[in-house]
Amino acid sequence: MDTPMDAPVELPTTLGEQLLLLSLDDESGTAKESAKVALAISAASLVELALAGRIDVADDKVTVIDATPLGEPGLDSALAAIGGKDRPGKAKDWITQGKTDAVARANAGLVEKGLVREEKKKVLGLFPVRRYPEADGSVEAAVRQRLDAVVLRGATPDARTASLVALLHGAKLHRLAFPDADARRVAAAMESVSRGQWSATAVRQAVKAAEDALATIIAVTVTTTVVAGS
Repeated sequence: MDTPMDAPVELPTTLGEQLLLLSLDDESGTAKESAKVALAISAASLVELALAGRIDVADDKVTVIDATPLGEPGLDSALAAIGGKDRPGKAKDWITQGKTDAVARANAGLVEKGLVREEKKKVLGLFPVRRYPEADGSVEAAVRQRLDAVVLRGATPDARTASLVALLHGAKLHRLAFPDADARRVAAAMESVSRGQWSATAVRQAVKAAEDALATIIAVTVTTTVVAGS
């Protein structure tokens, strides 16, 4: 692989916030593929905690190995929830149970960092909804540049970019990152990055657990939806 291209300096964001940025329509603030994105954002919390050396994932069980807060409210909340259980939980269960909170934390983080605006509206004049149109597009542009360099041009990823690629791949969100690229080429490249030796064993285990859990949950959701619509 080629060496990474020079990238602009980014405002620090979590992997979950990056996933959300990729999903939000810049003008309307509505999220595309919201069900899959919610699961991917929840899975991203586990991967991020593994990257920071706070949790370990072995035999699909998630355990806290360092309870020191990271100073990132969303991740610290997830870390406290995992550490507060009497016994280790399964990655799939954490991802499923934590998706609503994870999305809410990612939205709040993007608003606090000035990257999106929160707009409250009512649908049909009755049902309150929140939308998050873009306020500052610099971080999303930088994220897309990194993904493009790694997936389409073969640059060597750092651990965080490779983790983001793996999460997008596991949740089948290829089109969010590459709406105009050849789908087969993108999927193959993402698969290659996901399986690469790009990080510590503990992080790879967390990423694999997240990918496997996402694949299982999404497959069940799709099957249930199809059966219900028959």
